Amino acid sequence: MKNSLSQRDQRHLWHPLTQHKNSAPPIGIVQAKGAVLYDEQGKEYLDGIASWYTAMYGHCNATITSKVAAQMLKLDQIVFTGFTHEPAVELSEKLMAILPENQQKMFFNDNGSTAVEAAIKMALQFHHNKGEKKDTLIAFENGFHGDTFGAMSVSGLSVYNGPFEDFFLKVVRIPAPQKENSAKVLAVLQQLISENDCAAFVYEPLVQGAAGMKFHSSEGLEALLKLCKENNVLTIADEVMTGFGKTGKHFASEYMETAPDIMCLSKALTAGMMAMSITSCTQEVFNAFLDDDISKGFFHAHTYSANPLACAAAIAGIDLLTSKAIQNDSVRINEQHLQFTEKIKVHSKISEVRVLGVILAIDLDVKMERYGDLRNRLFNHFMERGVYLRPLGNTIYILPPFVTSNKQLESIYTAIKEVLEII
Repeated sequence: MKNSLSQRDQRHLWHPLTQHKNSAPPIGIVQAKGAVLYDEQGKEYLDGIASWYTAMYGHCNATITSKVAAQMLKLDQIVFTGFTHEPAVELSEKLMAILPENQQKMFFNDNGSTAVEAAIKMALQFHHNKGEKKDTLIAFENGFHGDTFGAMSVSGLSVYNGPFEDFFLKVVRIPAPQKENSAKVLAVLQQLISENDCAAFVYEPLVQGAAGMKFHSSEGLEALLKLCKENNVLTIADEVMTGFGKTGKHFASEYMETAPDIMCLSKALTAGMMAMSITSCTQEVFNAFLDDDISKGFFHAHTYSANPLACAAAIAGIDLLTSKAIQNDSVRINEQHLQFTEKIKVHSKISEVRVLGVILAIDLDVKMERYGDLRNRLFNHFMERGVYLRPLGNTIYILPPFVTSNKQLESIYTAIKEVLEII
């Protein structure tokens, strides 16, 4: 008898974010379509988080797969140093059309962490090339920006980074601004800038994903960005999670008047089809690397930079993002989320409910020590009911593909209502 995928997996594979000594075996997924995953036993699961916020237009979307398949027959991979190609050029044109107007140049990377890594290096070298000694980065408390060393340095969640903290870059932290503490946070930032040689401020605009989909004030963030601009501190918006329509706008940065100097893009950039990321920047940032001295160039590279297949997927994704159908779906899901939250927000086991775009987050008012490993209990409950959600501590969140139907959303909502009665 042939072993299952789950059994075969355990012989050689090491999974991310997994303590293999006490974790359940992984579930073998053999197919996905739209908002549905199918395991090797034939069970269906609604993908309530778009597979870590990537497959926003649905799995195996025919528009995207056809564009990638066609590109495979023309050009599969080519070095991006000394060469260029149509998919990269077209993607740059389409992306610049929807990014904040100050963004003018884009650099290709492999994933969200490396997009942030490149951004940090750009910022540090920007000042170095100008003859300025700037060695300090500013970041939010409880932020998350990835798992490479620069990205870890500006992340504030020690559960991910504890063993490596002695090796980090120099980082100072500020609380994320809320309406009630914005003035205080601004004062803290002012003091840190005056006491340190600050090169850049790295932040997740409006939503801190790994922290539990925590929202912060757009007005408060705007004040921080303005202060950074006034003090020659570059601003780096990590839009890896928030980008491409999830917050109700193409990019969360659009909620602020002050646009970032550098932006980090990945995940939904290629609609879950291929691995790729982009670090975009202003013309001013790019110009700081132009010099007769070759060492002032940005000597940073990835083998698969601007892979033509990934570019083709991203082009198709942007076409979908800007289509009337997807825009309508985004509004529809937001409306469904708001209607659901009205029904449950007064529940005794809920401390807070928040919605932004297609993101819905629910904080449970339960004591972790009383309920044991709450996150695993919640996860198992949802999977038993055919709903794929990954709670963050005591926070349940939904971030579904735009193509998720109202009926499918109702199934997710029902599973959440059920869990409120059993925890």
